[in-house]
Amino acid sequence: MEFGDRLKELRTRLNYSQKEISEKTGLTIRTIQRIENKEVKPSLYSLKVLGEALQTDLTEVEKLSVAKPYEFNFTIKITDMNQFLTDLKALVKTHWKTILFIVLAIYLFTSYSDIKAGILDAWSGN
Repeated sequence: MEFGDRLKELRTRLNYSQKEISEKTGLTIRTIQRIENKEVKPSLYSLKVLGEALQTDLTEVEKLSVAKPYEFNFTIKITDMNQFLTDLKALVKTHWKTILFIVLAIYLFTSYSDIKAGILDAWSGN
């Protein structure tokens, strides 16, 4: 269970609203919402005041899910398509050689057997 889910479970079990927790901790309601929705991870200060407000030991509150080694999460949120396209053009302008090299390497890697067969056929005169 992730921290946001655990926090919501403890809060509802004690019959506290997000507003009441906000008042007890001094954190904004939006911060509590973002933690419960797993948009952010709480700071140490937030953990401390949440633990005090929920009358729970931090070790019990902080039952975070264990991340797998080398786990990689990638999220992209595009809110302004024009800005995205401008940023993409700037990226391609500055790094076109690297992008070309990567595309070429992928092509060669995926076409290795065809290239090898073509070279062997040409070498043997077929």
